[in-house]
Amino acid sequence: MIQRLFAPVTLALVLLFLIGPFLIIVAASFSAGDTLAFPPQGLSFKWILKVFTIESFRQSFVMSMFLAIGGTFAALLLGIPASYAMSRYTLPFAETVRTVVSAPIIVPGIIVGLALLRYFVVPTGMSITLALFLAHTALVLPYAVRVVSASLNNLRSDIEEAAVLLGSSRLGAFLRVVLPNIRGGILSAFILGFVTSFNQVPVSLFLSGPGVRTLPIDMIGYMEIVFDPSIAALSSLLAFLSIGIVFAAERFLGFSRYV
Repeated sequence: MIQRLFAPVTLALVLLFLIGPFLIIVAASFSAGDTLAFPPQGLSFKWILKVFTIESFRQSFVMSMFLAIGGTFAALLLGIPASYAMSRYTLPFAETVRTVVSAPIIVPGIIVGLALLRYFVVPTGMSITLALFLAHTALVLPYAVRVVSASLNNLRSDIEEAAVLLGSSRLGAFLRVVLPNIRGGILSAFILGFVTSFNQVPVSLFLSGPGVRTLPIDMIGYMEIVFDPSIAALSSLLAFLSIGIVFAAERFLGFSRYV
């Protein structure tokens, strides 16, 4: 009897630990008070509406979307051919390449950001926007390579070879046979890369500059000056945005059929 109760109670405690902070932030975003507090001081939508009136949030949101979408696309353009080459051919130093590509995940973000600023951006005089774009592309690339490689390893190579034997070129077989069969992996890599790039803080903190900041960095700067529930409201909107992206991918792109 005790063992039967232990599992549900443990599961409930784990879910409370994981979801509890999010529920607190959502509740605080509807507070009618002037300061961030829980439990909320009444119910109001004014802080959610205020988020859309803050100019710096709108500008930094556009920048974050540009970096997340553009950086993820660039990472996929580099990662898909690299994953295909390492999965289908025996290449020298393949393991070394995988280690180098995985370095942005292994090395702490604060070290990556400082190294890029000190030894890459400052000596070359690169613009902040370009530096952020390249940095986010490099951060997303490991996810693109790993996820797409897993999809390619699960795809039988003789299917592609059959297309070549039937008269298709190697490129045609890749475009018509391989890509459609790994689209689940590509979609997974895109979603994972998008969320990782959009929520990136340590690297963006070092590479942000006057007038060029991502939304998470702008939120940190805003909290240093103002302590109202608008940050909770914005955090809730971003969380629901991420959830909505996943549900939209499953509903309209058939995500559940491929993974």
